[in-house]
Amino acid sequence: MAFGWRCSALAVLACLALFGHFGPVRARIPTTLDGPFEPVTAPCDPSLRGNAVDLPDSDPRVRRRVNGFEPEQISVSLSANYDSVWISWITGESQIGCNIKPLEPRSVSSIVRYGMLKHPLMHEAQGYSLVYNQLYPFEGLQNYTSGIIHHVRLTGLKPSTRYYYRCGDPSIHAMSDVYYLETMPVSGPRSYPNRIAVVGDLGLTYNTTTTIDHLITNKPNLVLLVGDVTYANLYLTNGTGSDCYSCSFSQTPIHETYQPRWDYWGRFMQNLVSKVPIMVIEGNHEIEEQAQNQTFVAYSSRFAFPSEESGSSSTFYYSFNAGGIHFVMLGAYIAYDKSADQYKWLEQDLANMDRSTTPWLVAVWHPPWYSTYKAHYREAECMRVEMEELLYSYGVDIVFNGHVHAYERSNRVYNYTLDPCGPIYITVGDGGNREKMATEYADELGNCPEPLTTPDLYMGGFCATNFTSGPAAGKFCWDRQPDYSAFRESSFGHGILEVKNETYALWTWYRNQDSQKKEGDEIYIVRQPHVCPGHQKKATNHLFADI
Repeated sequence: MAFGWRCSALAVLACLALFGHFGPVRARIPTTLDGPFEPVTAPCDPSLRGNAVDLPDSDPRVRRRVNGFEPEQISVSLSANYDSVWISWITGESQIGCNIKPLEPRSVSSIVRYGMLKHPLMHEAQGYSLVYNQLYPFEGLQNYTSGIIHHVRLTGLKPSTRYYYRCGDPSIHAMSDVYYLETMPVSGPRSYPNRIAVVGDLGLTYNTTTTIDHLITNKPNLVLLVGDVTYANLYLTNGTGSDCYSCSFSQTPIHETYQPRWDYWGRFMQNLVSKVPIMVIEGNHEIEEQAQNQTFVAYSSRFAFPSEESGSSSTFYYSFNAGGIHFVMLGAYIAYDKSADQYKWLEQDLANMDRSTTPWLVAVWHPPWYSTYKAHYREAECMRVEMEELLYSYGVDIVFNGHVHAYERSNRVYNYTLDPCGPIYITVGDGGNREKMATEYADELGNCPEPLTTPDLYMGGFCATNFTSGPAAGKFCWDRQPDYSAFRESSFGHGILEVKNETYALWTWYRNQDSQKKEGDEIYIVRQPHVCPGHQKKATNHLFADI
């Protein structure tokens, strides 16, 4: 299966430069220059499915530990560039019941004091606050209203700099402890965050706690959460979890979305995300339908997004830079066709990108286009049909997805065909949620679903059809692991992306069942804009300048 683009003279020079630059200890790690790889499936060990049991509300890690209007659930997220970040937190207690009165957001100020010295904090910024409700269109269900959610944007920051901060309302003596964050590097071809953690489909189980513990030991500078955050929509409003939620909710068209799960999650994650920025994109479990056809209310209210800064009018899609990486975060559950606002925004965002400043282009959305698991097989085909050509034309390097509760890494692929100019697709929907792991493959005997059972329920209808060419021509599924699938394994875990320079990025996936430093999958992803000049419209001409 070797292609000519594997072993060009430039590729050989690049490999020599790589191993000379990073030392012989890394020589064993394969690179995408060695591909495309023969498909590999790691054996599935059912005993390693993990402890998919939720943390109870009595667990001290999810209990409310502040008094009055003191801040809790503190988190940091990035703005579009290094010189700005968002600080978010919640004050006051949420309420759940039949007759509840929401808190007044204006009753508590949204203030952050910050500076490069811990004492004194020389600068101050003010933001805005809100309260959201989860209202049910059925009698007898308990409605929810949140505490006061605060979002404050800090501006004028220096790159790669530690800042200390406190948040809250000093006028009522309700300020947080002092926390710190570190800003992203300035955008440039030689400037990158050290480690970016990528995780999906977290939930709040004992599996989740293992995932986050392992992730923290890798000391990331940034966390990408590729959708499905809390799985609050799986629970009854009296707080009772359900192993078979489709059974429990058989008489109602919606799940009842027990919103305190969001508060539990925010408290559990604060230790990490109060220091390390987290960037989130919506998943299907964030839909959370409620009265008046409202959806995604908790998601859009609880997180701060650089939407306005990146020219987006929506919390469902936006972009940002982290050093020499440009991230586009896309929404699979909002219109994405060529006439939609999201598509037009993406066209403009990609056209404005300068690859000499941000050589790496990474795209993130929730449901994968290239997954070989039976679960959610070809479910996002409508989105792929609409958007793949645009992303391909701008030379997207890596795509991160979740949704499928397992791990899979592709070869470079475009339109289901091995292509040296296509992205590497990585599915990391294995963060540790209640729904357990995906373990069956669509290419196994008897597992191929009928095409009419694989619709995009939210946007596009039925777009997946039988393949018309290649080894699976005339079939809806391959009868073996597809060529575009390089490696797949049913284990919980997380990934770390380390961009070394404008040419090389190290991707490592860690399994929860392993020791914290043992790699489950590892590869250098190599950019080759000289191979695909028409697909990287503003690519730098200095390919090997930093080697």
